Amino acid sequence: MDGEEREETWNDFRELVNMTPAELEKWLASDESRSVGQQQGGGESTGHASGRRIVAILRAKKADLTDDDHQHMRKVVGYVRRHLAQRPSGDLQDSRWRHSLMNWGHDPLV
Repeated sequence: MDGEEREETWNDFRELVNMTPAELEKWLASDESRSVGQQQGGGESTGHASGRRIVAILRAKKADLTDDDHQHMRKVVGYVRRHLAQRPSGDLQDSRWRHSLMNWGHDPLV
């Protein structure tokens, strides 16, 4: 990934991930967070594991991010964009749709 692609990925990621590391950690500790998403072999959902990785990326210095980090950031951007396009109608406050997005660092009600 070249410098231009890294910068674009960083900008997209920072635009879509609208939760702070502390907010995301608090959310990931909740029962609601653990109750949504596709479960992996160990019982943790893909989104929940991604959320833990997002916290680490948000806390890292930009210059210290690896190509693997940037690939994960691109995955987050793609997921959030696809999920936002599937916005359901009705009250979203306690919806599984919102909770899933929050596992990926994006609160659509902010």
